[in-house]
Amino acid sequence: MNKSGEDYLEAVLNIESEKGIVRTTDIAERLNVSKPSVNRAMKVLNAEGYINHETYGKISLTEKGKIHASMVYKRHTTLVRFLREVLNVSEEASSRDACLIEHDVSSETMEKIASYLEGHMKSNN
Repeated sequence: MNKSGEDYLEAVLNIESEKGIVRTTDIAERLNVSKPSVNRAMKVLNAEGYINHETYGKISLTEKGKIHASMVYKRHTTLVRFLREVLNVSEEASSRDACLIEHDVSSETMEKIASYLEGHMKSNN
């Protein structure tokens, strides 16, 4: 899946957890994109089995979509945490940079970062 698709899935996951119901307008506002862009992306994600999208209605993640969106979200939050806690990057920059990195970082690197953070937390307790 491409970066854009992952961003849309992550947005659906976050909006769904915050509001319960996800609509095209919510995603457009969250990602700062047009509603037609959201509609095109939702058609693709629906065709690939990641979401259910009722015409002019709510959007929800399928099980496949939840798994993929959760993976992207975990990469994002782990990277933000690493950038903030280990490298002391500002909140704004860490969130922006994590979004850029999360799509291209290897599984090996993510595992190492997560392990480092786990060890870092244990040594600080």
